[in-house]
Amino acid sequence: MLVTAGAALVGLLAALLFTQAAGPRDLGDPGSAVRWGLPIARTLYDLSSAVTLSALVFLAAIVSKDSVPWAVARRAASAGAAVWTMSAAAVGIFTYADAAGLPLSGSPAYTQALAEFFTQFDLGRAWLAAFLIACVVTTLVFAVESVTAYALTAILAILGIIPMALTGHSAGGDDHMAAVNAMGLHLLGASLWVGGVVVLSLIGLALLRGTAGAAAQPKNTAQPKTTAQLKTAAERYSPLAALALALVVGSGVVNALLRITALEQLLSPWGVLVLVKTMLTVLVGYFGWLHRSATIPRLEEQPRLFVRLILVETAVLGVVSGVAAGLARTAPPRPETLPPEASPARILTGYELPPELTAERYLTMWRPDWLWIALVLGMLVAYVRGFIILRRRGDSWPVTRLAAFLVGLTALTYFTSGAPAVYGMVLFSAHMLDHMALTMLVPMFLVMGAPVTLALRALHPRTDGTRGPREWILAFVHSWWSQLVTHPLFAAANFAGSIILFYYSDLFLYALKFHVGHELMVVHFLLTGYIFALTMIGSDPLPRRAPYPLRLVLLFATMAFHAFFGVTIMGSTTLIQAFWFGNMGRPWGLSAIEDQQLGGGITWGVGELPTLVVALGVMMMWARADKKEMIRKDRAADRDDDAELRAYNEMLARRAGRS
Repeated sequence: MLVTAGAALVGLLAALLFTQAAGPRDLGDPGSAVRWGLPIARTLYDLSSAVTLSALVFLAAIVSKDSVPWAVARRAASAGAAVWTMSAAAVGIFTYADAAGLPLSGSPAYTQALAEFFTQFDLGRAWLAAFLIACVVTTLVFAVESVTAYALTAILAILGIIPMALTGHSAGGDDHMAAVNAMGLHLLGASLWVGGVVVLSLIGLALLRGTAGAAAQPKNTAQPKTTAQLKTAAERYSPLAALALALVVGSGVVNALLRITALEQLLSPWGVLVLVKTMLTVLVGYFGWLHRSATIPRLEEQPRLFVRLILVETAVLGVVSGVAAGLARTAPPRPETLPPEASPARILTGYELPPELTAERYLTMWRPDWLWIALVLGMLVAYVRGFIILRRRGDSWPVTRLAAFLVGLTALTYFTSGAPAVYGMVLFSAHMLDHMALTMLVPMFLVMGAPVTLALRALHPRTDGTRGPREWILAFVHSWWSQLVTHPLFAAANFAGSIILFYYSDLFLYALKFHVGHELMVVHFLLTGYIFALTMIGSDPLPRRAPYPLRLVLLFATMAFHAFFGVTIMGSTTLIQAFWFGNMGRPWGLSAIEDQQLGGGITWGVGELPTLVVALGVMMMWARADKKEMIRKDRAADRDDDAELRAYNEMLARRAGRS
């Protein structure tokens, strides 16, 4: 950890000296303590949060409980969380001083202004949220001990990335949503990569030197060799490191392209730092490849080679982290403020008003949502890999399921990055088309692909008590939360009722105004539709299955509810979220109220067809189940010479005799 922090400090100082980002200002200079303290505190914040998150991931899914690696990961999480909390507070205070152009002070007026910054300004609220998340994570790290609790704490730590993605260079300028999503993915990948390598190096040093975890060893228990434990941890972390590298490289390219409009801008201070960071990232990726191909297979014979290489890797990653912090303090070549002549659509949505929607533009208009593109690519690789594993093993997996899942992923990409998503920000009708597709059409194909069943069959079970991907899937399927959300009545009520709660409350406005709200809206639509489709026609394991008659009743009930909702909007003369759709300054197309009424018709029409398809699927499954039951009874009758029928006839004869 000291090597990484020292290397990060060297990289940060070099970047700041090169770009002069910490130099004195002509106006509003907060002083050298703030100019140098802010990037140093931000570097500590990035490193400590990365170590904390990665240590929690190790505790939840990589190392076994009550072992040396477990003890090391717990100490790393505790130390990282403590530094994370303190550095979050420092960054928030330094950020106010830097934005206000005032040196640090303890006067009452300064304190009051600082409190107003944290409660009334977006930048201050973001850092306040980051500080509160760090405090909660730190408390949980010291309080919990179970694997499930560590996993939930890791999820909370991931949420701490959101405020960081909403600040800095991604907070303004063109294509704000793409910049925020790319930055969020970049921070997630960097945290899992930098922090993971640091935690793995700490585990390696502790195991090979025997300096940690003696008290954590169970008494009278034979422990595996230290090199075997290290090899297991390295092999399990290796796929996660590859995923983190892919996120860092892919999102880094997107971030650079969003801010560099000409090739010569690569020679600007910001561009030079990007090139340096890119070269160092490629170098660390090469180190990771050496680990996977050379040192991990020979770990038991040459453990010192692994430790030496990973220490060099942590040092280079530290320099990368320092350069990244310096990059965050350097102005990019592309301006990040709204032009003074911004249109109403640009002010409301962050984008210029798109041209009039035509049939051709339904195919040609795109605005990539990199968060969902990354998720789609990840699900595609995982599904195809599982399909190949089963085929190579000689197991069967229907090609129709593969085709259905691919159609679902394609549709998900289109409805999050294509014309419905682009025009859904300015047209209520396009928004409703996007909504109904995400909650009814896309989930239907994804459910037909049976991804959970494929994962359970393709993943290897663990035998050392740790929870890998397969064990976590099974734990979630059998959890009380899964039993609640997949209950047929709850799933149907959530599927039908949430549409009313969403559109007739401020949740809709929050989803329109804020990027986080928009992404949460997509997540809700998709998960709600997926769970409902899973309870109706899914073949993946569930805690309980509704009988087929009840499924049909729930399907037709939700169909009637959606029809009622659509007809209500069609006949409404009051504009929903008039602040948004009424102020778009749109010179083409229907009026705002006419477009809203069209959206009601789309809700009614588009919602009926997928529901009918699902109903047909339920009836086919019902008929198939009855046929299987008849075949089972016929076989049982053949085995016992119709014992059940003879017993029934004898009972009738006895009753006839008594009467």
